[in-house]
Amino acid sequence: MKLGFIIPEFPYEKRVALLPEHIGNFNNEIVVENGFGRNLGIDDKEYLKAGCVISDRETIFSTCEAVFSLKLLQPSDYPYIKKGQIIIGWTHPSGSGKEFMQSQAKPKGLIIVDLDNIQPCIYYNDHVMPIDWLKPNFIYRNSFIAGLSSTYHAILSFGMIPTSSTRVAILAPGNVSQGAFSAISKWGADIRLFYRKTMDEFKADLESFDIIISGIEVDKPGLHILTLEDQKRLKKNCLVIDAAADAGKAIEGSHYTSIDNPIYTKDNVHYYVVNNAPSIFYRDSSRIISSSFSRHIYHRDVQVYFDLIEEYKKIK
Repeated sequence: MKLGFIIPEFPYEKRVALLPEHIGNFNNEIVVENGFGRNLGIDDKEYLKAGCVISDRETIFSTCEAVFSLKLLQPSDYPYIKKGQIIIGWTHPSGSGKEFMQSQAKPKGLIIVDLDNIQPCIYYNDHVMPIDWLKPNFIYRNSFIAGLSSTYHAILSFGMIPTSSTRVAILAPGNVSQGAFSAISKWGADIRLFYRKTMDEFKADLESFDIIISGIEVDKPGLHILTLEDQKRLKKNCLVIDAAADAGKAIEGSHYTSIDNPIYTKDNVHYYVVNNAPSIFYRDSSRIISSSFSRHIYHRDVQVYFDLIEEYKKIK
């Protein structure tokens, strides 16, 4: 079957999700959009040498059973999407991709393969199926870069140099928070790490922190790490960095920002919630994504997704 790769049109997204050097032993015909590797200076000829077919965007949608877009498809692509097509990538069905799921995925019977690092799943109509062959943290290094890049970018955009007197709280011990710690520790700031079991200690000391970095994603609505009431207690000019980009969930009332306009201010508190921050370090992130996805995603015949849906239909 044909697996097509399109250039993501998500704002300020520069990562290249498939590099020619990682192409080999794939069980699909690979079709790549014209100029797919341009951000890394990769000519189309290199993809041709690797055995790919080069095509335009509209033709990819019309001829490929499965289409890979690293970030969420934008409305300009909606007219091209075929009924029953497989869409693979970071689609965020319960987050920023809700509108796409309602307006495109469900009406067109699309098979959505969401490559979440912790809970990768297949979405079809109202059914959600875990992807059994993907282990949690299969692309943890990109999550690490998310924490690293969010922290660097937020600090630089905020226009400050942390010092030993800058009090920093980092929430959660996962990959994103580890990346954030790696970044903020370079300045020698006064850092405290808090886990779910020690959140009471964090809440008790809220007013003292100059920077709060969250690496937490909230699974259920209403379980905010920082509620609106909590935020009223924050120090004036506190910088809140949602490195997990869990807008409105981990931090109640927060909304997404963008690489070109990364910080907004509300009630003398500053918020950073960029959901493609690793694109800032797009060269390193591209190599990580291409290597991991080639091993775990791209090599697998996309027929497996159709088969899973057929099994689901029989059960229903």
